Amino acid sequence: MKKLILTGIFAVAGLTTTANAQIQQGNWMVGSSLLSSNFGLNTGGGYDIALQPKGAYFIKDNVAVGGYVNLGISKVTNGSPTEFDYGVGGLGRYYLSPGEKGVDNLLNHGRWFFEGNVGIGGRSVENGDSTTGLDFGVGPGYSYFITPNIGIEGLLKYQGQAGFGSEGLNSSLTFNVGFSIYIPTSKAKQMVNEVK
Repeated sequence: MKKLILTGIFAVAGLTTTANAQIQQGNWMVGSSLLSSNFGLNTGGGYDIALQPKGAYFIKDNVAVGGYVNLGISKVTNGSPTEFDYGVGGLGRYYLSPGEKGVDNLLNHGRWFFEGNVGIGGRSVENGDSTTGLDFGVGPGYSYFITPNIGIEGLLKYQGQAGFGSEGLNSSLTFNVGFSIYIPTSKAKQMVNEVK
């Protein structure tokens, strides 16, 4: 019971760090886009739901690199074929500092960022259309920190897949909503040691 109480105290202490601490060198970001709206740039574009887990390590202040996985399924209408999207690869994020390049924070508890990804992925449709090969994307986002270590995020992203299959290139403009948890490495180690 004592270990559980101490762990809870350290978790709360971790949530009360300053707002700039979450994107410092040595911290981790773990999160996922839970809702994805897809405005297709190709014929037959529509809406989809996708789960996009991602994780990154801050190699220096405001710069994180890591990986992602995309799993999605969509159906434009009842009569349309089901579409399955998948991908895995590396991602990078750059967070803008307040006032950087004339960009001010929209809110005091948030940060603008740019995200890019590249990996292997594809798209498969029931009617036989498919693309498998390079999975890539880029776009701006905003993370609003509801606590110093938890952010709700919106991300507008150009997403594409190029390679082999019946479609050489497939692309879309997506708006993703999700969350991220920012974990200071020192706090994570401290919590693990306290539990032991």
